[in-house]
Amino acid sequence: MNAGAIPILSIMILLPVLAAIACLFVRHEGARILALTVTLAELLLGIWLWASFDVNGAQWQFVESVNLFGEFLGWKLGIDGISLLLIMLSVFLMPICIGASWNAIQTRVGEYMAAFLLMEALMIGVFAAQDLMLFYIFFEAGLIPMYLIIGIWGGDNRIYASYKFFLYTLLGSVVMLIAMLWMIQTAGTGYIPDLHKYDFSAQAQTWLWLAFFASFAVKMPMWPVHTWLPDAHVQAPTAGSVILAGVLLKMGGYGFLRFSLPMFPEASAQFVWLIYGLSMVAVVYTSLVALVQNDMKKLIAYSSVAHMAIVTVGLFAFNQQGLEGSIIIMLSHGLVSGALFLCVGVIYDRLHTREIDRYGGLSINMPKYALLFMLFTMASVGLPGTSGFVGEFLALAGLYKVSTWATLIATTGIILGAGYMLYLYRRVAFGAQVNADAAAMKDLSGREMWLLAPIAAVVMWMGVYPESFLAPIRKDVSMIVERIERATPVSDSKIKENDKTTKKFRVKDDAHGSGHSGGHSKRAKSAEEEKTGSGH
Repeated sequence: MNAGAIPILSIMILLPVLAAIACLFVRHEGARILALTVTLAELLLGIWLWASFDVNGAQWQFVESVNLFGEFLGWKLGIDGISLLLIMLSVFLMPICIGASWNAIQTRVGEYMAAFLLMEALMIGVFAAQDLMLFYIFFEAGLIPMYLIIGIWGGDNRIYASYKFFLYTLLGSVVMLIAMLWMIQTAGTGYIPDLHKYDFSAQAQTWLWLAFFASFAVKMPMWPVHTWLPDAHVQAPTAGSVILAGVLLKMGGYGFLRFSLPMFPEASAQFVWLIYGLSMVAVVYTSLVALVQNDMKKLIAYSSVAHMAIVTVGLFAFNQQGLEGSIIIMLSHGLVSGALFLCVGVIYDRLHTREIDRYGGLSINMPKYALLFMLFTMASVGLPGTSGFVGEFLALAGLYKVSTWATLIATTGIILGAGYMLYLYRRVAFGAQVNADAAAMKDLSGREMWLLAPIAAVVMWMGVYPESFLAPIRKDVSMIVERIERATPVSDSKIKENDKTTKKFRVKDDAHGSGHSGGHSKRAKSAEEEKTGSGH
């Protein structure tokens, strides 16, 4: 059966909503089984979606459209390669989150599972929405289940953390709503693919970019509006931290990709100094803060801010490598940070503390745990052969074409990242076993192995054969680059477009025909011919 013949995106959004309602009326064990069954079904639908996606087909596929309130709101869904991978990340992590909560959550289980199922529906809606107001509804509604998860099932200081999370992210989006309403009235449509082709005036772009930036910067989060994240991670239950770091933070990067860059290219170039400045501070500052943390969750939370800062500079590199690298970092960080939070949850369930000094020498009595923890630590550091290396290399290569100084400072973040992650691993897995209760902890159970092993497999898959993840996004990234290349900021790099070395490599790329960069080469060639013609 052709997946395009049925409304598969609507099914993937509505199925978890119906299951969430059902979870409210069944007993604890029934809610767990129902949530796991539905999230696994969503994963199978996601795999079917990926298998049916035509890499060489139209940009927008599985399109659904039902007008609800004229140009202001419509049930318009569709995905490109970027949306596809982020939906796959969501449906992949969700059954793992349900499994991680199997024994940890014992109170109000039905409501807990309903909150996660509702969040899954809203996350898929964010990445599939093709209507401006529909995107906003999904984008903001996702705050509600996470607010409840932190506020009800979180730690001792959960109320403060949940209110801080909610207010930060909500207030940042109020201005974006006003900008969206103005855009719909000015352009006469809220259909996102049409808005990608609409040219707003330079002055309007400036204000619109700032309005969207106010929302996406908080969501990423960027320095200095990142302070809600460590509190939210520390207080959230393990599964809440996994989905917060794994998917919710990626909505900010997705917003820059889907709105800020293609809709406001001149404004994006105008404010590139702001993006680079804030990101460079974030890379160095949050890495140094992570280095002195004694709470494992806080350390990983601050590392997330540093990693997402590399995402933002890669996105605003205005070239293919930078954009592709940023997307791969988002996918890799979603997997690796989620796995690291799971690793923290494993030992927290046994000892009920996140203080690093309470552990030590776990490789002796928990060798399986130490092995997987080491893999995810190395992936976070960016070791070649893991997912972390591919994205960071591409993002920094793209950034170097625009700013050598920004690349230099971003690279120090990788060095500092190796410092705090390896320091964390040494204190947890190696050294003397000075605490008898930590030395008596049992190794991973079968359930815990099933939670961590799939993530480990995908992390290695992305590191060894990244083409599986680059192929679906290459065409879409090329279209974004084509849209924004007119506004590309002046580079301070020594690499020039007419340099003999780069020309030699470009000729080799052209020899691949319609392969990886064939379309881009043809566009460059035609643009050069037009320029020559205008010269005559």
